[in-house]
Amino acid sequence: MQKEKLKLFGDKSVRTIWDAEHEKWYFSVVDVVTVLTESANPTDYIKKMKKRDPILAEGWGQIVTPLLVQTAGGKQKTNFATGDGILRIIQSIPSPKAEPFKLWMAQVAATRIDQLQDPELSIDQAVDDYKRLGYSDAWINQRIRSIEIRKELTDEWERGDVQKQQFAILTDLITKGWSGYTTKRYKAFKNLKKENLRDNMTNLELVLNSLAEASTTEISKSKNPKTMTEHTSVAKQGAEIAKDAKEKIERETGHSVVSPLNAKDIRRLKSADGNKPDEIIAETAMEPTD
Repeated sequence: MQKEKLKLFGDKSVRTIWDAEHEKWYFSVVDVVTVLTESANPTDYIKKMKKRDPILAEGWGQIVTPLLVQTAGGKQKTNFATGDGILRIIQSIPSPKAEPFKLWMAQVAATRIDQLQDPELSIDQAVDDYKRLGYSDAWINQRIRSIEIRKELTDEWERGDVQKQQFAILTDLITKGWSGYTTKRYKAFKNLKKENLRDNMTNLELVLNSLAEASTTEISKSKNPKTMTEHTSVAKQGAEIAKDAKEKIERETGHSVVSPLNAKDIRRLKSADGNKPDEIIAETAMEPTD
């Protein structure tokens, strides 16, 4: 399985998970029911639906798969189903959106297959998604580059036998090393909850975070760390390089690089007064207190 993603059906979001091993999409059952029925209580609708369709109820355990996903209340198990399972569920939902939704699912699957054959399409899709959300071209270019740099780092960690559950520990060291904030505190500083921290960084924050991660990658290649202790040392060294750059920028500009603004703030303020995002950030930047 890969991490959860949001796919848009019209203006509604549906949580999806890609199973790389079996090359299948899993769709959140409650999200699909919400989209098709617009019910204020989709969980209750599902219960009534299963009562109306005893055959569906009998085979429910084979149709749905409980998967651990991030929710507002923390990580919880939520029912997902493959495309075939969702099609069976749709049969029990009288909705004019049923046919358009089936076509949408087919498009999601086809797009993923195309992206596996041509990874550049994944980048094109990401660019389109960011543009739709209102990000600037300059920010998008930097964000795409940061994704590539992050992938190079995680590949290096895998080569160095770092376990995936340890990635978060090393990432936290890098983030705090250059910014002064742990990932959790950084998100709180920007008033974020489930949102991706990098998607809410300014151009300069992204640049410095990428510098820290790219430096860590190159140092790791040079020193070839074998233990978690050695990887920790390398992560701190990589972060220190970006911290030095950050402090020099702050001395020259007179304001903090680390900004409390998130993506929504930047777009709202820009539309309100016409300033460029960097100008807004300079006016509102604050020093970390962590």
